[in-house]
Amino acid sequence: MKFLAGYIMKGRIQAMTVASTLALLSLLFPPVSIVSSATVALVTLRRGANEGLYVLIISCLATAALGMLLLGSYQFALLYGLVLWLPIWLISIVLREGRYLSVTIEVAVILGIVGIVGFYLYHPDPAALWNSLLTQMFQPVMDGSVDVPSEEISLSLARFSRIMTGAIAAGIVYGLIFGLFLARWWQSALYNPGGFRAEFLGLRIHPQLAYLTLVVLVMALTLSGAVAEVCRNIIVLLFVLYTLTGTAALHASFAEMKSGRFMVPFLYITLVMIPHVAIAVALFGLGDTWLNLRNKISNQSDE
Repeated sequence: MKFLAGYIMKGRIQAMTVASTLALLSLLFPPVSIVSSATVALVTLRRGANEGLYVLIISCLATAALGMLLLGSYQFALLYGLVLWLPIWLISIVLREGRYLSVTIEVAVILGIVGIVGFYLYHPDPAALWNSLLTQMFQPVMDGSVDVPSEEISLSLARFSRIMTGAIAAGIVYGLIFGLFLARWWQSALYNPGGFRAEFLGLRIHPQLAYLTLVVLVMALTLSGAVAEVCRNIIVLLFVLYTLTGTAALHASFAEMKSGRFMVPFLYITLVMIPHVAIAVALFGLGDTWLNLRNKISNQSDE
């Protein structure tokens, strides 16, 4: 991966080639989109907003041309490139100018919240929209399932549709942040070895945002109707933020232990193998905002 970063930084043509090619490849293998967006982010972080914008525009044009050649239409490829690269270009500018990874992540999450609220203002009933789409997708399963009644599946889909907007926003923000992380790691590997590790382990959100989280949570539990539904979707998105900060806090805590060489890999393996653990990690991240849990665990390990 460091080799790829070095190739990207050789010039505009190299960066544009990597970004546009991987963008189209991501249509077949979605995780590749993270590497594509990280390409634009790396150029922006290292060479500035103008250079990043130049690469973004040329990559969009190249993607549109490839889309016309391979797909017979340039509109979808052009729009896909803009959606993929424009948000990460914006938050890369925030990180470059502000130099705080935590603030950049908070900005990304806030953009996601604005997107959720905007979608609810645009569409009168998002839950009904998602329920209709999910029902169409799962109709073959409902028709052919003998173990689970179709009514139970329909009820589960109806419940999930109420937080589908937040789930989609969370997925987009996750991809955005992981692309930024990769770009920052590339930048660190090329020009500042160890810099990204220190930034990530020091990741901590501002208490004001944590207080806002509690307010939104209370509203989601006590209110009803559209406002409560919007709050529940925002909580789903905020889960992204606290999972990241919780992971950073636990990593920093475990790294100070004598068994850190085993505990740190175990943390990430557990998160991948048992996704439900992310709930506990997110709660740890929220609690660390006020209680500084990472230092307490580190101090106990030193005794």
